[in-house]
Amino acid sequence: MPKLSPTMEEGQISSWVKEEGDAIEANETIAEVDTDKATMEMTSLEAGTLLKIIVPAGENAKLGQTIGIIGEKGEDFSALLKEIESEGSSNGAGAAKEKEAETAQEKPAETPAAVRETAPARSATSNGRLLVSPIAARMATENGIDLRSVSGSGPNGRIIKRDIEAILEGKTEVPSAAPAFAQTADIGGASAYREENTSPMRRTIAQRLTTSIGPVPTFYLTVEIEMDRAMEFRRQINESIAPEKVSLNDIIVKVAAIASLKHPFVNSSYRDDKIRFYEDADVGVAVAIDEGLITPVVRKANKKGIAEISREVRELAERARAKKLQPEEYTGATFSISNLGMFGIKEFTAIINPPEAAIFAVGAAKPTPVVKDGEIVVRNLMSVTMSCDHRVIDGATGAKFLQTFKQMLENPVLMLM
Repeated sequence: MPKLSPTMEEGQISSWVKEEGDAIEANETIAEVDTDKATMEMTSLEAGTLLKIIVPAGENAKLGQTIGIIGEKGEDFSALLKEIESEGSSNGAGAAKEKEAETAQEKPAETPAAVRETAPARSATSNGRLLVSPIAARMATENGIDLRSVSGSGPNGRIIKRDIEAILEGKTEVPSAAPAFAQTADIGGASAYREENTSPMRRTIAQRLTTSIGPVPTFYLTVEIEMDRAMEFRRQINESIAPEKVSLNDIIVKVAAIASLKHPFVNSSYRDDKIRFYEDADVGVAVAIDEGLITPVVRKANKKGIAEISREVRELAERARAKKLQPEEYTGATFSISNLGMFGIKEFTAIINPPEAAIFAVGAAKPTPVVKDGEIVVRNLMSVTMSCDHRVIDGATGAKFLQTFKQMLENPVLMLM
């Protein structure tokens, strides 16, 4: 089972696109897998024949678990099947069984390769196929080892248990797999960033707050915003782009993106000895689906028009509900927005999605009596609560951001300045 999303720990085989005995081309889809966030296509790294389906549709498999066997048509895979069965039994049968399973893996290279988590690895191959024992694959998965740079000591360069043990004991150096939440160019379209070393004072603040409050020391700031001008602004936009429409939330996404770049710490993340500042605002927009919550990302929202943001949010939300989003479409946000106003919620707090430093909880805009110039008038007030990672955002920093955010929503023309 390959890792098809950054937060995936196991997957359920939704369906096998190929059946036993079917020919397979390299990079051809062979199965659909339900991950924690979406339904993903699983492709084969090699051409051959699907000789055996180990995990049938509807069943779960953990990362690195063997789910099928690919080889040459008519090839005898009985030895590999016994090896896989031995590996499964060794999980609860002690060291003797583990050793027996490993010994069984010392076999000729002609034995077909198993489909496993190490799908990206290509360093030890036979006819384009990865040569790695199931136990070695599982150990590599559990310890975050990138098999692409591992030299196998088994027959024909096969990566086996002792190769992984040598790495874990420090006898061999090998690059580790990329961190699950690494926001680099590997995430398609993600914002470029710069990093600065944290100051001793900032590091001390982070350590003390983490000890006191938890892994992400969070505080909350709430502001009320008059939305009358923003609502009129929306009406004017909708008149000009009819039959298309934008929502208030689309305007909020745009304003938050612009305001965050005026207050860089809001558009950053804490990285132990560094603070990462992002060049653009990649805004996560929370979407409710049957299984929970997913946050599609509007890349470079600061550079997009409100109508473009609106179209993108709608399209991402539709595919999120259909579980068709790709990992790069829901990971790597620089901050997020959760809006429950459409459900009549006046005010709430949202939980930060690490490594983001902030999330904005948006309530409903409701007609409310307020005092203006000594008179009681009715204004549409909206409550916004900002959850802040105190390791990078101080109270004054968050307050200044909300001040800018409020000013822009109350007077949208400021977005042009």
